[in-house]
Amino acid sequence: MFSQTDLDQIANQGTTTDVVQQQIQHFIDGFPFLHVIRAATVGDGIIRVPEDQLTNYIHQYDAQASELTLMKFVPASGAATRMFKSLFAALDGKMDKATDGFFERLDDFAFYEDLKAAMAKDHLDLDKAVADNDRHTVLTYLLTAKGLDYGSLPKGLLKFHNYADGPRTPVEEHLVEGAAYANANGQVRLHFTVSPEHRSRFEELIQQELHDYETWLGVDFEVTFSEQKKSTDTISVNLDNTPFRNGDDTLLFRPAGHGALIENLNDIDADLVFIKNIDNVVPDELKEQTITYKKVLATVLLDAQKQLFRLQELLSGDEVSEGYLAEADEFLRTTLCVTPPADFAQRSAADRLLYYRQKLDRPIRACGMVKNVGEPGGGPFWAQNADGSVSLQVVESAQIDMDDAAQKTLFEQATHFNPVDLVCGLKNRQGQRYNLPDFRDPLTGFITAKSKDGKDLKAQELPGLWNGAMANWNTLFVEVPLITFNPVKTVNDLLRPEHQPVALED
Repeated sequence: MFSQTDLDQIANQGTTTDVVQQQIQHFIDGFPFLHVIRAATVGDGIIRVPEDQLTNYIHQYDAQASELTLMKFVPASGAATRMFKSLFAALDGKMDKATDGFFERLDDFAFYEDLKAAMAKDHLDLDKAVADNDRHTVLTYLLTAKGLDYGSLPKGLLKFHNYADGPRTPVEEHLVEGAAYANANGQVRLHFTVSPEHRSRFEELIQQELHDYETWLGVDFEVTFSEQKKSTDTISVNLDNTPFRNGDDTLLFRPAGHGALIENLNDIDADLVFIKNIDNVVPDELKEQTITYKKVLATVLLDAQKQLFRLQELLSGDEVSEGYLAEADEFLRTTLCVTPPADFAQRSAADRLLYYRQKLDRPIRACGMVKNVGEPGGGPFWAQNADGSVSLQVVESAQIDMDDAAQKTLFEQATHFNPVDLVCGLKNRQGQRYNLPDFRDPLTGFITAKSKDGKDLKAQELPGLWNGAMANWNTLFVEVPLITFNPVKTVNDLLRPEHQPVALED
């Protein structure tokens, strides 16, 4: 199947022929559907922290934070192209209501002054162009390299929010937010995953702005970047599952989706890692709830982790009492929501002990869950694992057999979804980092239809970062308020009240 030239290319890619052949086999066999048992709900898999306990949780976290190494991990490589979908259509003359709404409130966008300046360089007046209904010129300067080039930049570099002292990008909002909860003794560490072509722009932004934010917030920032590793790219195939070849006869490898970022996360050295998407940020006056619930998530995780480590110690001896086994069983079932296989009671004490040790000795995550309001996203479910056990999983619709009426009904019963709001414990009780790829489920990938140079092909995505890539983690679901979820999927989302600073509205 592969020539020596192919083998050299595979090696240069940083992968192996065994991995590539396994990917091709996934194209042939497809990925199995996940079998969900029921939707996780409040009281049955989802923890609801009483409002009168929030202050206690915050104090508990603040008391522990100084003893931990903290990191905020922000996937930030996605381009903003889809955010401007309607405006790109308008650039081609296809106007719609979204475009009308955009122009009606153009001066409410944080990038308005930059757009005005970009046009002024070519002796064009933005306000006159709008008054003359010259939308094509305005959009050209907004979306293309002739002006701001917003159509090809990542979201993290766009101006999102206006403030009296100037607009902020999502990167800057994450700095401010991170200082409020990823702060250990005045040290705030953030890590952004970025695309190679834009990394220098991110680094330049940080270099320009970091000192001002450190002075204002009274902290020291450590900001690092990484790119999705080339070795995580997956091979593409023709419709008959033979390797797709470029015009120069080389193999085609494509980025494998956000699940590939498990490798970047694996390089992080921290006790506690907060994960949040680049576009889910709000102005300062709305940050309080987000900060509160980040600390709540962390406290829930740290409490569970403390119990988990204690049980691991109790189960580490040569002889373990039935009482300790019973305590481990209770903790797994009630706190970590892990139900053993059906034949578990018939297993020997030695086999049960091995099971408990394996289930306890894993990375742990607390996932924020907001009430389902129709947004796309992974839902919280009790799902069956390959070993027959049942545990909490974040499940995407593509993982469910929607032709199975019963499974489809169960999926539609989800009351909540995960807006990429996670706190992760990446180390074992000895303080050693887990090798995170060991805990993913390789059978939860996706196959998608693509094309290149006019030819159809099939591409493959690795198990998603917060579902398949973390499938074998210990998992806690915690209800968080909807106000903590404010993504910017389209440019007009920036006109929502949640993205318009109150002080400026007044």
